[in-house]
Amino acid sequence: MILTELTVDPAELEHGTGWAVKSEGACRGEVCVSLPETARAPDGTVDTHVLAEHLGMPLIDDEEHNLWALGPATVPTGRALATAAAPELELPDLRTGGLFKLSSLRGQKVMLLAWASW
Repeated sequence: MILTELTVDPAELEHGTGWAVKSEGACRGEVCVSLPETARAPDGTVDTHVLAEHLGMPLIDDEEHNLWALGPATVPTGRALATAAAPELELPDLRTGGLFKLSSLRGQKVMLLAWASW
């Protein structure tokens, strides 16, 4: 997304990047990333420095032409998920002796906690 200012209208941001700024943060599809209050300017525009930092988006400037380029979110940084859909996961159910499928909880909010001793 090419910008002429370091703040952007939320509708223009959504059209250019797919990220909608809502009360819960920046959302694309079912994925939302929380943003600090400083992400919104008093006039309702979005501060691209704050947005880029929280979504892992590159923000590159061309001082000579007074332009900025806001790149796509870099999901591999671990700052944002590409999707909130989890892959199928089957684990032994210690109570029944059978298999427990993560998909049996579809439609519910689920928190997965992984732990390793190393």
